[in-house]
Amino acid sequence: MILVDSSVWIDFLKGTHTPQARKLDALLGAVPLAIGDLMLTEVLQGCRTDKEFNDVRRLLLTLTVVPLGGIEVAVAAARNFRKLRSMGITVRKTIDTVIATRCILDRYELLQRDRDFDAFEAHLGLRCVPCGA
Repeated sequence: MILVDSSVWIDFLKGTHTPQARKLDALLGAVPLAIGDLMLTEVLQGCRTDKEFNDVRRLLLTLTVVPLGGIEVAVAAARNFRKLRSMGITVRKTIDTVIATRCILDRYELLQRDRDFDAFEAHLGLRCVPCGA
């Protein structure tokens, strides 16, 4: 299963031609994709009209929606953050720590375009979908 980060969905829905948005386009309908519940919130809150909101909601709810939090993930995310910080790496956003940790625990691949995930991939076993340039 591939979890797709909100930044990739936003690029895809806006028609922004990033390598990750192109990869998402190629993966849609070809492999199982998921979105985190908080990512769903991030994408939907950016919709400008009711029609856009409803259209995007219908599209995203065809995917598996993964609950990102919970006690196990919260504790593991804090451990991961502390481990990276002990290596001199500070992750900028708590949500990225939670997303990366959920993916590591459940062995999801992550399609993303946020440099905060690089440390999780390099040091903690996060598997990110390669996109090329």
